[in-house]
Amino acid sequence: MELNELRQEIDRIDEQLIPLLLKRMDISKAVAQYKVERGIPVLDAKREQEILDSVAAKCGEQGEAVKTIFSATMDASRALQHKIIGGGSELRQLVENAERTAKLSSNGLPIACQGVDGAYSEKAAKKLFDNPEVVFFKQFENVFEAVNQGKARFGVIPVENSTAGSVHEAYDLIMKYRFFVVGACELKIEHCLCAKPDTKYESIENVYSHPQALSQCNVFLKHFDFTGINFSNTAAAAKYVAESKKKNIAAICSAEAAKQFGLKILKKGIQNVTNNTTRFIVISKELVIDDNADKISLIFSAPHRTGSLYRVLGRFSMTGLNLTKLESRPVANGKFDYFFYADVLGRVTDEKTLDLLCALSDELYEFTFLGNFHEIK
Repeated sequence: MELNELRQEIDRIDEQLIPLLLKRMDISKAVAQYKVERGIPVLDAKREQEILDSVAAKCGEQGEAVKTIFSATMDASRALQHKIIGGGSELRQLVENAERTAKLSSNGLPIACQGVDGAYSEKAAKKLFDNPEVVFFKQFENVFEAVNQGKARFGVIPVENSTAGSVHEAYDLIMKYRFFVVGACELKIEHCLCAKPDTKYESIENVYSHPQALSQCNVFLKHFDFTGINFSNTAAAAKYVAESKKKNIAAICSAEAAKQFGLKILKKGIQNVTNNTTRFIVISKELVIDDNADKISLIFSAPHRTGSLYRVLGRFSMTGLNLTKLESRPVANGKFDYFFYADVLGRVTDEKTLDLLCALSDELYEFTFLGNFHEIK
């Protein structure tokens, strides 16, 4: 047969499949009504697995491929049932009771950042808020605790860099505290090599900075055979160098931090990539959703079954949602279990989006809605 004839045959088969699939979806509506009346949960994992195993056994060498098709059909049926039943009541109530705002504001309360004056987090906070009062803490977890204890309404932390990737400590703390993400911004990062005014370029041996900054400038450091020394924060490194009696050290920091601590800028723009950008998020104990919110953050886990993560991600695609980030982080239980952090483009005010999130919150053993926010570019 010619290709065109083969395609026509496929079209004829598809025409036969469509009414059968539609009939299946109609029966799913009846199933949903039955479950509502009897208080039966939508997901019956055991029955689904039995059906899928039976399908695979009947289809021989095409078993796994056909099994995947049936899985997608089941996921679509369950999505319809969840919509009819109206599950996820706890999440729906959380979204309904969230504070709504035209622009994120701390209402005069402090914003917690890690580091000292001149830190990039402070610069991000000033981009996110009008005239914020910034209070500094030594470690990332101190920022979370400041928000937790009410010492600050919001915290601003870096989560990802376009060169060095994710800030894993930040994601681990997000997993631990489960605070809401209520805002975000991108900040262009230009790193400078800075030292005390009397330090000579050729005498420098050790360069202090945050591990992320050292990674973002590793080509420069390698070229000059400088040794990078990890420090808690870029601005804190600048402060340390300024106060040290050593004559052979420098810091990688911002121009603002260099000015803050009286350091001389020996070289600007030493990062590996010119367009070096870091994403910062705003953490909060209360859910706040601004009017321009267009990104959703989630934490979830997938069952230990073949294809389970694929099926969860397929639900987003089925709803027309685009995932912009998927980060896996280990669960600290010694069993090699993992949580997944996801960023999705969407709004919880959209009915289909909220229905999906509510369905997943009912089905998945571990699911946390972290927030719906706008990211300032």
